Amino acid sequence: MDDADRVLKKSVPDADKLTKATVEKGGVLALLYFDAHTKTKEKAQEIGAGFVSQLLKEPGVIFAVGEIDEPIQDRDLFSTSIQVKILVSTFHQLANVCAVHSPFSIEIIQPDEITITLGQAHELLMNLSTITADYKKYIMEKLTTPEEREKYARILEKKAELGRRILERKEEKK
Repeated sequence: MDDADRVLKKSVPDADKLTKATVEKGGVLALLYFDAHTKTKEKAQEIGAGFVSQLLKEPGVIFAVGEIDEPIQDRDLFSTSIQVKILVSTFHQLANVCAVHSPFSIEIIQPDEITITLGQAHELLMNLSTITADYKKYIMEKLTTPEEREKYARILEKKAELGRRILERKEEKK
């Protein structure tokens, strides 16, 4: 039993029962690995602790417990890794956590197999697409010239027009 499991057992006394019940209903238990880089050792540890608290606020997160590695120094930078054991109520919610927080590695502990419906797959892909679009928009707004932003806006208008055409074709087929 590692430190994260000991903390989990202490903070969630029926963690095994809760995990089993959640996984039986479509939940997922996973290990997520993150990194943090800061100017001080203390700040790296603070970021790790704050990060786990932030994950607990995400929709569908039932529990999350983290283990923060001892920060290592390379010149004027301290780096650490954070291992988070997380239980979420659906695979979709795990995908959202990953899309928003970008772990550098993911290991699904339970269940052994994940099955999603076609509707769930559509929802998951649309959510990932929306998050990616938000990141692109942020990058375009912060790192481009006004001319590049104008060109991007025209591209988005064309995408919207193409989307409307696709929807019209679908309606015509009905």
